[in-house]
Amino acid sequence: MKGNIIKYAQDNIDTDVIIPGQYLKVHDYAELATHAMEGLDPDFHSKVKEGDFILSGKNFGCGSSREHAPIALSHSGIKAVLALSFARIFYRNAVDGAFLLPIEIEQDAYDGIAEGDEVEINLSANEIKNITKNQTYTMKPFSEIIGKIIAAGGLFKYKPDQD
Repeated sequence: MKGNIIKYAQDNIDTDVIIPGQYLKVHDYAELATHAMEGLDPDFHSKVKEGDFILSGKNFGCGSSREHAPIALSHSGIKAVLALSFARIFYRNAVDGAFLLPIEIEQDAYDGIAEGDEVEINLSANEIKNITKNQTYTMKPFSEIIGKIIAAGGLFKYKPDQD
């Protein structure tokens, strides 16, 4: 999959800025998406395009366990978040609901990929290619069970007896 990078060069982006609390009663995902990242970047909605990726530092998605965070991001057009690490609850909400891919990257990828760069993610090779700069980085592979859940399209579609 290919997309452009929206980079937030910071750690600990929490669910309260990904989707502020006052929108947690919104049940229309399209409406929820219009408020994604509003607590950190009020212009996010105007710059995100379908298929884009977020790039961030450590502990992305920390804070509350609200599944609204990956839902809002995915319905705004984000297909993956590339980060140095994730809060486990955000990671599992993203995977289990098949909302977006939480991709753990190394420091060289974080440092080498810039705002607006076009990248291509190859899950089978565990590689991220920065098309803009013609550079390739490795990504942390998904565990076997997470890979199976992703391939199935989320936890509710995963059937362990069919492995």
